[in-house]
Amino acid sequence: MSSSTSAPGSGPLTDAGPVSLCAREPHVPADRLVAEMVPPPRFDSVRFATYLPDPNQPSQSEAVRVLEGFAAGLGGAHAVGGGKRGFLGFGRAKAPKTPAGPRGVYLDGGYGVGKTHLLASLWHATPAEPALKAFGTFVELTNLVGALGFQQTVRTLSGHRLLCIDEFELDDPGDTVLVSTLLGKLVEAGVALAATSNTLPGKLGEGRFAAADFLREIQGLSAHFRALRIDGEDYRHRGLPEAPAPFTDEEVTKAAYATEGASLDDFPHLLEHLAKVHPSRYGALTDGLRAVCLTGVRPVPDQSTALRLVVLADRLYDREVPVLASGLPFDRLFSEEMLNGGYRKKYFRAISRLTALARDAKGLVGS
Repeated sequence: MSSSTSAPGSGPLTDAGPVSLCAREPHVPADRLVAEMVPPPRFDSVRFATYLPDPNQPSQSEAVRVLEGFAAGLGGAHAVGGGKRGFLGFGRAKAPKTPAGPRGVYLDGGYGVGKTHLLASLWHATPAEPALKAFGTFVELTNLVGALGFQQTVRTLSGHRLLCIDEFELDDPGDTVLVSTLLGKLVEAGVALAATSNTLPGKLGEGRFAAADFLREIQGLSAHFRALRIDGEDYRHRGLPEAPAPFTDEEVTKAAYATEGASLDDFPHLLEHLAKVHPSRYGALTDGLRAVCLTGVRPVPDQSTALRLVVLADRLYDREVPVLASGLPFDRLFSEEMLNGGYRKKYFRAISRLTALARDAKGLVGS
């Protein structure tokens, strides 16, 4: 396997054969983190009009109606006044007191019901220039705090009209306190919030850490949102065939060498490499890729590794990168214990998304 590549995490791929993700160690500057807080490529062109509600699930049509009204209500002057806003949010008028009632919407539902589609549609429909609205995953938001510092993040995002947070799931009590405090500050500054999750805000952290010890913070988060339940089955499997069977190592390797812009890695080695790269950089890790080819897929060995793989699957799905693999099928990645534990919804989402990407990759064999 060739590990030839340009500077880690940047630049075009060479045509000297497939690159190795294990050879990449991307570093993402803070200004890129801010600039890239927009819907990812898969959701760049989605709109409310392109969302296809399941006629058997009225909550889906109701969610569209509520979100369209929410977007329309954000069309006035920004709540913090008319002061000029610099790149990092300096120079605005003093923020008003916290508005009464929820200042955001929270899309709750199972994986594959179109929550991210709706969240991105809300971002697009909000009548404000892109620099005044932000879209990112929960891990990207927490990493922004790590890169800029808490106070600077508050100043940066306080100038926005809308903050959209995808995949809102709290994995440790430190994140609970951090995000609760951050969102409280942003609500005080007049920023509207929207989030998606598989877990109601009052249930965040359940089954993962001692949520009862942080009940005040969790309830504080819940108070910021009006929850919208979206029912339905996973659209990625609605009327579609089962996941394709894995290919052989030889088929995957040949496809990697025959596909421009492909990567080729041994799955266990890739899992080891992910432990050395912060999950917030997994998007940069996949820069320029047109396909990911993996040999020797097998069950993940532990929960920490599994959660890192979930984030990688999300970034590949966002960027519409097909995944060709040998070994076990993706629905056997996680143990029964994992699929019955506190992170089960994350794991089912990862299986769903990787299965969709595996379908996208079928044409690479023999191409």
